[in-house]
Amino acid sequence: MRVTSDLWVAATLRRVFASGGYGAVVRRGATEAGAIFVVVRSRFGEATLYAPRAQSDYGEARPDERMFSAVLEGVDDTAIEARLEKERRFDPDLWVVEIEADQRLVDELV
Repeated sequence: MRVTSDLWVAATLRRVFASGGYGAVVRRGATEAGAIFVVVRSRFGEATLYAPRAQSDYGEARPDERMFSAVLEGVDDTAIEARLEKERRFDPDLWVVEIEADQRLVDELV
């Protein structure tokens, strides 16, 4: 059984803070099953937007994990906001979480 969106977000932010990074909930979505989008900021001002992967990408071995794909890489805030606005029109219950963390942790999380 997959954990709720709010629990996943809380646990993720806790891991980011514990590793010396920074994280924040930019937009709070549906508690139980809101889609989660993750914005990862670099120290150089660039950002990468990760979106939930399609259900068909989930394997039988680990069907309950959350999986993400980078949909925008090395872009500015304008591009990310434009993409998130499209996503909000489709799903108004989505979450947006922003983090600044070591790349190894980012790879583990998303």
